[in-house]
Amino acid sequence: MGINGALSLLTFAAVALIHGPAAARTFYVDDVGNDANDGLTARRAWATLQHAVDTMGHGDTTIVLPGVYAGCRIERSGEAGRPKTLRAVPPWGAVVATAGPNNQHGSNIEVEMFDGVVQHWVIDGFDIPGAVRSGVDLRGTRDITVQNCHVHDSGRTGIFTAFSDFVVIQGNESESNGEHGVYTSNSGDFPVVRGNLLHHNQSAGVHMNGDRNFTPGDGLISFAAVEANVIWENGVAGASAINCDGVSDSVIRNNLLFSNHASGISLYAIDGSEGSSRNKVYNNTIVMAEGSRWVINIPASPDGIANPRCNRIVNNILYTPRLDRGSILIYPGGAEDPCFHSDHNVVVNRFSRDGGETIISLAAWQRATGQDRHSFVVAPEALFVDPASDDYRLRLGSPAMNRGAFLDLAVPDDLDGTPRPVGGAVDIGAHEVDTSGAPD
Repeated sequence: MGINGALSLLTFAAVALIHGPAAARTFYVDDVGNDANDGLTARRAWATLQHAVDTMGHGDTTIVLPGVYAGCRIERSGEAGRPKTLRAVPPWGAVVATAGPNNQHGSNIEVEMFDGVVQHWVIDGFDIPGAVRSGVDLRGTRDITVQNCHVHDSGRTGIFTAFSDFVVIQGNESESNGEHGVYTSNSGDFPVVRGNLLHHNQSAGVHMNGDRNFTPGDGLISFAAVEANVIWENGVAGASAINCDGVSDSVIRNNLLFSNHASGISLYAIDGSEGSSRNKVYNNTIVMAEGSRWVINIPASPDGIANPRCNRIVNNILYTPRLDRGSILIYPGGAEDPCFHSDHNVVVNRFSRDGGETIISLAAWQRATGQDRHSFVVAPEALFVDPASDDYRLRLGSPAMNRGAFLDLAVPDDLDGTPRPVGGAVDIGAHEVDTSGAPD
């Protein structure tokens, strides 16, 4: 290299240390702005989301002011630790009412680059109505967060992902969509679906599909976390409140599901490369609608695909009013598998260990399978504050108080963020009873 080359490298390194990465900037978009502006103040705002996402650098934030906008297609990545952020201020003030001019799929906001992976973005706070396909559509991405959005009346799914790893979908309301509220698909690993309100969708509240028919990928969604969501009035066209087709090594915890019309949580395979396996279903409260299906549904897989195995169903409230359906359905032999475990649940007195061919009582289920030895039957009126008004918090003195299994750090808090346990032991269901105001 020689001394001159070495000195040049040292000089470059010194400059980099002094200056570091370029400072993050804040830009503005207003529907009465102009893309010829510099975008650096509200008075000099740009006009379009597409110009903003094409111009932003690493760590930059674009504030989108109240107005009605065409959407955009994001094809340029941010940087690890310095994501690009597209944020509506105030939340839901900016309405993304149509697809953008560059969009490819009929979705209003699309994140995709056909010959690479788009990484490190935050999409925050938009009202996204009436998409032809999906409100937000992520394909081939990594480390994208969609949060605080109101996505509704889409032709298909509210928030859709495909081949997307480390996606975070949190704090959104996704409702009245023609298919699912949230749909993660195609071997996308480590998704987080947290703290969303998902309701009145024609099919699933959350649908997750590993889909072995599409490559690249292993046909599984692995290491998912579906937690602290409230999911209701979904499934009139079929599909569970939380639908898991080839979803493995994941956790489903602290969700409140009520008045859903198909099943509550399904662990299965139709398209996935194995039946959903090694999942932890912990501390959920599930109260089904009249005429619905099974609360927990674990059917056999198609020929050539492994059945679901080694799932754990612990500390859940599993209630259905339907007299010919019950708390848990599993395929023949599945409940006797030594690595399947179900216990400390509040249930109805109906189970099936043969895929729904026959229904047996809790006592017969316990004798035949060894499962649910600490589970028990209680009517909703004794459990909840006001089930007639959909208040599914545990009432003071509820039989579910202090009857749960301690799960180490798997469920450190409840749906509302209250640390577990409040009393001497963990409560069953999504809510831990707040005894702070109770008399001594």
